[in-house]
Amino acid sequence: MEFLPRSLGTRPRLACEVRADGVVAARAEDATAVLQAVARVSLTEGIVLPQFHPDPAAAENGTEPGSVAGGVRETAGREALVGALRTALEQVGQRGRDVTLVVPDAAVRVLLLDFDALPAKAAEALPVVRFRLKKLLPFDADGAAVSYQVMATTRAGLQVLAVAMPREVQAEYERLVREAGFEPGAVLPSTLAALAGLAEGETPMLVVNAGLEGVTTAIVKSGVLLLHRTVDLGGEAGAGAVRVEVAAAAAAQEPADISIAAIAARLKALDARAAMQPAAAAERGADAGWNEVGQAVSVATAYFEDTLETAPTVVLSAGPLGAEALTAVLGELSAGMGVEAVAVQEIVSRQMLGEGAASAGLYGGIPLGWLAGVRGALAN
Repeated sequence: MEFLPRSLGTRPRLACEVRADGVVAARAEDATAVLQAVARVSLTEGIVLPQFHPDPAAAENGTEPGSVAGGVRETAGREALVGALRTALEQVGQRGRDVTLVVPDAAVRVLLLDFDALPAKAAEALPVVRFRLKKLLPFDADGAAVSYQVMATTRAGLQVLAVAMPREVQAEYERLVREAGFEPGAVLPSTLAALAGLAEGETPMLVVNAGLEGVTTAIVKSGVLLLHRTVDLGGEAGAGAVRVEVAAAAAAQEPADISIAAIAARLKALDARAAMQPAAAAERGADAGWNEVGQAVSVATAYFEDTLETAPTVVLSAGPLGAEALTAVLGELSAGMGVEAVAVQEIVSRQMLGEGAASAGLYGGIPLGWLAGVRGALAN
C-alpha cells in the first residue's frame, strides 16, 4: 500500500509531521517502520499553518475553480514553528538531514479519478492527470505539485488517486524545514501517510484522523482507497466546512460504473441523514467540534455500509484526538441513535515501537495517535 509514488526511491528514514497543535518527529532504520526514536514539541494556540485560501469574491463571481484567485496565508508564529521543527528533528536524528515531511490534509486536495487508460510512463501520464484536475481544483493545476498512483485496474479502466498541492504552499513548508536546518526529501499529506502504514488485507478498514484543524475519514480495502473525506474544523471557512474535493469510489471488485455526480449525490444524502444524529450530543452540551467529528464518522460509516454492504467492525484512530476520545465521541453518537458503538483502536500499536520509543503511548509519553503519520511515512 504505497500511496503516492517515491520518485526518489526509498523515502528518508527521518519523518516529521506538522499539525496546528504541535510537531512530532520519528526515526526508523528500515521499511518495517519500527520507530527507534520519537519526539514531540507543542505549539502555542493560534499558530496558523500554510494552506491555500481561495478568494471568496472570485467564488461569488462564479470564477472557474481552476483560476480562483487566492494565496498562502502568512504563517503566524513562524519562529516558533521553525524552532519546534528543529527541536523535534534534532532529538530523533542521528545521521543525515533529509526528512519526509507530513503536512495537514488542509494543505492538499485528494481526489479519485477514473480513466479509460493512462500512458505507462509516468512522465507521459502526469500531464494527462494534471489536465483532468484543471476543472476540479480551486487553484491553478498547471502550477501545482501533482502526484498520482493507480489504485485499481478494472474492465472499465483505471482508478487513480491524485494529490495536488499549490506550489506556493509546498514551497513554504519546504522553507520551514530548511530554516530548521534539514532538507525535505518527500512531502505527504497526513491521512495518506497514516494509511501507508497499514498492512494490506481483504478486510476493509475505516480510518479517522482528527485534530484541532480538521477531521478526515478514509476507507481502504485490499490496498485500494475507496473514500477520503476532509471536514475543516476551523479557519476562514468556519467550523465544519466540508471540503468539496471528496475522493470516493465504488468497491473495486466490479468495474467502476458510478459517476462522480452519483457519488456526490450519495454523500450529500448521507450527510443530511447524519446531520440529525449528533443532536442528542449537542443537547448534552458537547461542543461544535465534537459534533462535527461524530457527524463525519457517521457519514463515513454509512458510506462504508452502503458501498461494501457490511458494517465496519473497528474504527482505526490516527491524530491527536486519540482512540479514547474518539470512543467517547462515537459513544455519544451511538447513544443518540440507540445502536451499539463500533470499537475504536489506535492505528499505531506498541509493537511498532522500538526500545528508544517505548515510552510512547504511556502516561506522560507521546500519545500513539500522534505517531500515525510519521510511522506510515517511514513504512516504505
